[in-house]
Amino acid sequence: MQRDTRPTELGDYLKHRRARLDPDALGFHTGRRRTPGLRREEVAHLACISATWYTWLEQGRGGTPSAEVLERLCHALQLSPPEREHVFHLALGRAPEVRYTPSLAVTARLQKVLDCMTFSPAMIRTATWCVLAWNQPAAVVLTDYAKLPHTERNILRRIFLDPRVREAQADWEGLAQSLVAAFRADATRSGATAEVKPLIDELMAASPLFAELWRSNTIDTMGEGTKVLIHREAGRLSLEYSSFAVEGQPDLTMIVYNPSTPEDAQKISALLSAAARAPD
Repeated sequence: MQRDTRPTELGDYLKHRRARLDPDALGFHTGRRRTPGLRREEVAHLACISATWYTWLEQGRGGTPSAEVLERLCHALQLSPPEREHVFHLALGRAPEVRYTPSLAVTARLQKVLDCMTFSPAMIRTATWCVLAWNQPAAVVLTDYAKLPHTERNILRRIFLDPRVREAQADWEGLAQSLVAAFRADATRSGATAEVKPLIDELMAASPLFAELWRSNTIDTMGEGTKVLIHREAGRLSLEYSSFAVEGQPDLTMIVYNPSTPEDAQKISALLSAAARAPD
């Protein structure tokens, strides 16, 4: 029978993380020390647990700590989100409860990824479905988000409250149904339930269809599929979309729309050329 090595691995990891902390920076002025980092009793003090029990945890014989204790230990050891997740997997064999941390912008490198897609509209949205970044093809095919106030860059708000966006959808009701189901799943998975409540209340009051769809409690994903637009200038456009998680930023999703046919690619190229010629 294979022995469970998680207690030992957890203890080794806690000890390693403890050794990297600066006692002076944390207010422990106790003079010269034989080893780097905090002492066990100091970590226990910061985590509000027994020094004896913490010692046992590092020795692999303290039993299984609760999620609440693990949270206090992660805070005491100043762990990053990936380190916190690692500790939970070592101790409990699962990820911690989701804590929603909204992203306010994307990195320059991530923006370059979008900009490298010459004819494929692409964007990055948050778990609350606010668009944070986009490329030029997205601006000419979908929406020029740069011209919108930040509060209006929400995908659901535009789909349900902007008549021009609604008219551009070949199957608006079908799209609306799938979007609401995927939005509910995203908000729950990311822990953003409280953050999206004002938006949900707004849409419930303003859109009978949204209210009906939200009450249906349908859950779905939007990993990939085909989106058909009726563009004001290019006419009918067919786009194949795929969604990608952004590593290290769990609240962000990248969506890439590839033209379905060479004809669709030519239409996007013409839109880009016209936008480049247009006066500022």
